[in-house]
Formats: sequence, structure tokens, C-alpha cells
Amino acid sequence: MTAAPKPVDRVYLRHSTDKQTDARQRHALAALLAAGAPVYEDPATSSRILSIDRVGFQELLADAGVGDTIRIADAARLFRSVADVLALRPVLAKRGLHLRVESGLLSGIDLAATDSGTTMVVNVLASVLQFQRELIAENTVEGVAAAKAAGKTLGRPSALSEDQAADVVQAYREGAAVKALAREYGTSPKTIRRVLDDAGVREVPDDLSRLLDGAADEDADGDQVLGVPDPVVTLDVPGLLAEQLRTAPDAAVRDAVSGGRTIRRGQGYSVRVTAPLSVHQAALDLCRELGAEGASPAGRKAYRVYADRVSAASTSTAD
Repeated sequence: MTAAPKPVDRVYLRHSTDKQTDARQRHALAALLAAGAPVYEDPATSSRILSIDRVGFQELLADAGVGDTIRIADAARLFRSVADVLALRPVLAKRGLHLRVESGLLSGIDLAATDSGTTMVVNVLASVLQFQRELIAENTVEGVAAAKAAGKTLGRPSALSEDQAADVVQAYREGAAVKALAREYGTSPKTIRRVLDDAGVREVPDDLSRLLDGAADEDADGDQVLGVPDPVVTLDVPGLLAEQLRTAPDAAVRDAVSGGRTIRRGQGYSVRVTAPLSVHQAALDLCRELGAEGASPAGRKAYRVYADRVSAASTSTAD
């Protein structure tokens, strides 16, 4: 009798623009990556594209078997809206897949589960956001009526024609980013957002991360992102580690070390690297083998020195 295949953890990574990296996500999922979990990516992919329509996620679904678990660093990597998670849940349930988030309030829940408790949580979130949407719409209508009654002229001439505005709305719904649209039409992101607001496609932050993981900021393309600080810090990376990191699989780490400044100290050297703290943390994870028991004394010392520097930077920026 053939034994059933062992369930597999499958890692999913996504970032919104080509200026961003997945270093923070890789750090959060470091244990799974070190264990050789297969990785599926959707780089430079807007969160407005439903997860089930993304190329990398579709590849994951094609490879996944019954009982496998999809692992993501935070909820916003896979979905931002209730509409997205509601569309995703039945797809995962039908395939017998699990979905777990590494951080945030959802970290203890299998979001693909069809039990009454999980269903209640998702439905409550949907109800809350629907209430927000209706409340804001009501307040907007009342505000417009009051302004007209007071004889106020509403709005101002648009920088875009009606046809251009319609094209902007359609492009946004298909996943185009705010700043990309601003560049295409030669106007400001604020103008693009105003056109989208007038069309009702940005009326409310239909964003689970605001409810689940705290306040959100906007990234370079106007997408809502979690308000998790990622300060830029300058740390000296021991030369022994830097040599390995120059060929690291993580492009952000590789580029940061290659762009660092070499500091000579006697017969040794280090590389002074200025990068987001998450990149330093990812770099440290990539050097884990050099600090492991059984590695060379020089490797363990270099790893320990860098680990202390990263830890100190994490503590100081958190204060």
C-alpha cells in the first residue's frame, strides 16, 4: 500500500513595486526557507490584483497537493481586501489546502478552514468593512447636500478629461498603481486619487491590514502597507560574511553589500553597509551556517559580531 504524500509547506512572497524587496518577508519565514520549503513569488505585483489571478500564486496552486499549507509573512502579502479573502477561501477549501500567516492577529488561524469559528471571524470583518463603506457614503452624500444648500461650488476643474478619467479608473481596477498612472497622464498622484475617489473605487480603505495589524501607510505606488518601521542603518559586515553575501540569492542583500565601503583593519576588513534593517536581518540569516556549531572559529566569531550589531540596531530603533 502506497503511503500518502507528506504535506508540504509552501512559501508565498509578494511586493508591490520593483523598488521594494522581500527581505522582511524572508526574515519572518527564515526557518521555513532554511528547511527548503518551495518558494513562489509575485514581485512588483499590486495588491489590487486578486491573489487567485497572480502568476506566482497560480503556480503555487498548480503544484500544491491536498494537505499542503501556504505560508505568508503577513496578511497583506496575499490579500488586502475582504473581497479577496472571500474569493480565496473556497478555492483553498476545495483543494484541501491550509493558509497560515506568520505574524499579526491572524497568525493562530488557518484562514482556509471552513469551521464555524473561522467563518465567523471572516464574516465579522466583512460586516465591519461594509458598515464603514456605507457610513462614509452616507456622510459624503449629506456633506455634498449641505454644501450645495449653502451655495458652495463643489470641486475644481479636473486636470484630466472625462475619457482620460474613465481610462484611469479602468486601469486602476485592473491593477495599475497610482503613481504609475500619474506618470502616464503627466499629473500628480493626488489628482489620480481624486479621480478614483470621485468614481468611488477608493471610497474606503477596504484593507484588512488596518483592522488586523494596526495603522497603514502608503508605499511608493499608493498601495496601503503595514505601518511597520524599517529604518535604514549603517553596520559593518565582517569581511568573511561579506564574501559570502556578495553572491547571496537575495538581490537586496547582494546589492547592499556590493555597494558598501570596504574598511581595512590590520590584516582583516569589513564592509560598511547602509541598508534597511530588514536587509541586515536577512543578510544575517543567510550567514547562519557560518555561525553554526562545527563551523570554523573565524566564521563563528564573524557571525557573532554581526549578530550583535544587528541586535543592537534593532533595539535602538525600537526605542
